Amino acid sequence: MEFKILQLEDKYIKFEIKGITPAIANALRRTLINDIPKLAIHKVIFHHGQIRDMEGRVYDSSTPLFDEIIAHRLGLIPLPTDLSMNFRDQCDHPPDEGCPLCTVTYTLNKHGPATVYSGDLIPVGDEKFKPVDSLIPIVKLKENQAILLEAEAILGTAREHAKWQVTSGVAYKYHREIEVKKSESELWEKVKQACTENVLYEDDEKIVFTDDIPCKSLAEILSFENPEIREDNSWFIFQFETDGSLSARDTLEYAIKRLKERFATLRETASLR
Repeated sequence: MEFKILQLEDKYIKFEIKGITPAIANALRRTLINDIPKLAIHKVIFHHGQIRDMEGRVYDSSTPLFDEIIAHRLGLIPLPTDLSMNFRDQCDHPPDEGCPLCTVTYTLNKHGPATVYSGDLIPVGDEKFKPVDSLIPIVKLKENQAILLEAEAILGTAREHAKWQVTSGVAYKYHREIEVKKSESELWEKVKQACTENVLYEDDEKIVFTDDIPCKSLAEILSFENPEIREDNSWFIFQFETDGSLSARDTLEYAIKRLKERFATLRETASLR
């Protein structure tokens, strides 16, 4: 098996894998979607009644939205994830209780008129857990309205709920080669100049492109000419992005590690039969 990263950003990655089967490629795709741990708000405690600020002004702890809607929005806010944390059921305490090894606590206290943003969520104890994006709107407060709450974030996976899904746009395709006979095409030279990185092979009679790297000019060859197209079902081009709770590199490394564990479990189970 051969592996190569084609493009890497903090929240995006594109890579190729050679020498695997479609079944393994799909297993990796499903692992990237469903099996990556992520920190997300799971429990919210709202404090209702009157609230006084530091100057003695009195606010009514109420908002234009139901508590359930606000709690749902809080759960979807991407939070930085520490993969060294435990899942809650791995810690030795009652299921409904948390500890620093499995739980991150947040507070939110804001008075109107104002818009409450994700950046108003304050992590208790460690600033590294501040929301990834501080400008996600949650609710608008009117004059004399306020919101006061505590929230708990725990690890989970997308198998349980979409709020624990790290990745989006997880996709793969076969490696594809587009062979054009020079005598039958008037576009190959123009495409070659525009897509130099896409040229795999060239001689006096033909030129071979690949669309593994995006290039708009390749569409001209596919639309107006009659090229020979070959696909390799053991050579896959993957890409995905994350919501920022984990970097794309950390997400991929965890997925590969998790996939190895799953395959090892399958082999062990098969050997016992």
